[in-house]
Amino acid sequence: MNETIKKFGWPASLIAEFAHWVVLLRPAQPTLGSLVLAAKSDATAFGDLPAEAHAELKIVTGAIEAALQAAVGYQKINYLMLMMVDPYVHFHVLPRYEGERSGGGMTVRDAGWPGQPDLGAAVASDAGLRDWVASYFEAAQP
Repeated sequence: MNETIKKFGWPASLIAEFAHWVVLLRPAQPTLGSLVLAAKSDATAFGDLPAEAHAELKIVTGAIEAALQAAVGYQKINYLMLMMVDPYVHFHVLPRYEGERSGGGMTVRDAGWPGQPDLGAAVASDAGLRDWVASYFEAAQP
């Protein structure tokens, strides 16, 4: 796994693994169920990923969206490709909602709703939250 994946707590934060991607629980939760979708590749530009990785995004994003809809009932979902500090291709996946959501022993308010996500208002995640989100992800698999 590349250094970006390791920085986001792999393997302890692992929610799901695909041929070209991993889904990780984001260590800081600006909204409940925030994830990191990271390419296993050492590519530092989205366009440099192999075609198979791009094609697999259809499957991965479908699974993410089904799991997060069941878990938190989001109203919108944001995929943020920031890549300013961590160089390898990855997205921050933030379920967005008005108010707050509870699950996995946590309650998190979407402080930025309905505007841009407030990443500074994030709270630390834990293993209980990882297990809770992973259970919805497993249920969403075909």
